[in-house]
Amino acid sequence: MRIDQLLVERGLAASRSQAQRLIAGGVKWQQPDGTWRAIVKNRDEVPEGAALELLDDAESRYVSRGGLKLEGALKATGVQVDGLRCLDVGQSTGGFTDCLLQHGAAEVVGIDVGHAQVHPRISQDERVICIEGVNARELEPGDERIPDALEGFDLMVGDVSFISLTLVLPGVVHLLKPTGQLLMLVKPQFELQPGQVGKGGIVKDDTHFPFIENRVRTALTELGMKVTAWLDSPIAGGDGNHEFFVQACWPDPAAVLPAREATRVAHEADLAAKAYAKANDY
Repeated sequence: MRIDQLLVERGLAASRSQAQRLIAGGVKWQQPDGTWRAIVKNRDEVPEGAALELLDDAESRYVSRGGLKLEGALKATGVQVDGLRCLDVGQSTGGFTDCLLQHGAAEVVGIDVGHAQVHPRISQDERVICIEGVNARELEPGDERIPDALEGFDLMVGDVSFISLTLVLPGVVHLLKPTGQLLMLVKPQFELQPGQVGKGGIVKDDTHFPFIENRVRTALTELGMKVTAWLDSPIAGGDGNHEFFVQACWPDPAAVLPAREATRVAHEADLAAKAYAKANDY
């Protein structure tokens, strides 16, 4: 059997693409004579019953490499997840959720606009509630689709694609407790105009990064939040993009804006991004 297929069948990788990354990190298999042989290519054939050894199994800890991103951000910021009620915005396969659970979260509610994407190991965990077909941008305080929304969440994490984070934030920050905090992934290709993004969605011009940071910081500040950290993601995006994390909290309970005002803030952030692109001839 192909080694990448065998890794998936054994549950050592959630997908063939993840298996191939494990192979790149180093995989060995035990031959009939007891000696170990290194895997060279993804298509290398090995006996189905062969013993395997992963030389670098970091990516196998979570159902997707997103878990490694969040793990690094949690370590860098010192956020303690143990016992917290968490919200995962843009749950997708469930890498962030997996990371939260492994760090002791009491409950994770995940929302995603898509359907049937969450890994079975995550969706079947009794600590997890998966809410599909929900556009986070349209959420409001106390939204009935979110269990105990008025109770709020201790920690909000998120990884959204094909939309600026600044457009999503107004719909979700109100779900945080007054003492809660957020730790969100920022993908540069979705914070710029199409003309500023290279082939394959790669942002090669790092002179755009200060604008992206300012855009996200401004959106959070105008929503009444205090940005406490801006940091590099510990690993690049799957497409190779340099990604970031932003951490923020409420400076005081009275800082929460009405939902209508939050929508205005998001609209102004979007206009600012378009003005920046126009000013730079994109």
